[in-house]
Amino acid sequence: MKENTIETLKNLNFTEYEAKAYLALLEESPLTGYAVAKNSGVPRSKIYEVLESLALRGDIFVSYGNTPQYIPVPAKELIRNRRLKAEEAFEQVEKSLAKFELSSNDRENIWNITGRNEILDKVKACILSAEKRVLLEIWEEEFNELESELRQAANKGVTITIITYGEIESDFAHIYHHDMSREITEEYDGRWIVFSGDDAEVVAGIVSLDKDSRAAWTMHVGLVMPITEVMIHDLYLMEIMEKHRKVLEESFGKNLIDLRHKFSIYPDFKKHYVK
Repeated sequence: MKENTIETLKNLNFTEYEAKAYLALLEESPLTGYAVAKNSGVPRSKIYEVLESLALRGDIFVSYGNTPQYIPVPAKELIRNRRLKAEEAFEQVEKSLAKFELSSNDRENIWNITGRNEILDKVKACILSAEKRVLLEIWEEEFNELESELRQAANKGVTITIITYGEIESDFAHIYHHDMSREITEEYDGRWIVFSGDDAEVVAGIVSLDKDSRAAWTMHVGLVMPITEVMIHDLYLMEIMEKHRKVLEESFGKNLIDLRHKFSIYPDFKKHYVK
């Protein structure tokens, strides 16, 4: 039992001798240095060095007199102090790394991501780092896997706007259902995902090829701006369709199919990005 406790204390940056001395004082105190050495098994030649180290770190208290005596900081207080110091250290590291990251981020590169799970993991991380707005174009299959992160972002005040393919419903996001979801899936022979966070980074790619899925992540303004604006223009069009569908379909066919055909370069009107 004591050996396990010593190993635990070593995980809190105690040396083995420090752990033994501290436990000896927990069992009985106050003690002189000689008594701590005797009760703990720490060599007498090392005990005062060990006790001085514990005192400097605030893990024990010393009463100086003709013969100094030592008492331990209570175990609960020791743990609380360690926890506070660890949290302070994590906060300092987090701030330092954030500053370093801001100064070192390469906003000129485009990073490739391979594999559907890997793409979704990156989108999840981007969602959780967003502070103002998330724009997302997505099929219901992928939405189900991102819903938890999207809800977390919404709960902290991030505006979530989603262009959806398929039956997606949400109580935390602005949902825009795209026309012809099934037909578009067949036309493109697959599904894609487009993410824009805070107008600062984007992830875009194909997610229906399992391990062969491909996407790009970038903070390059030359891509972030046009991709984000294309999504916003999709939203414009969907708002316009909502209010003026009849007039537009009279000119361009049901669900604007004539426009889709007009701007296709393939005789079968299907998209052949994936070959």
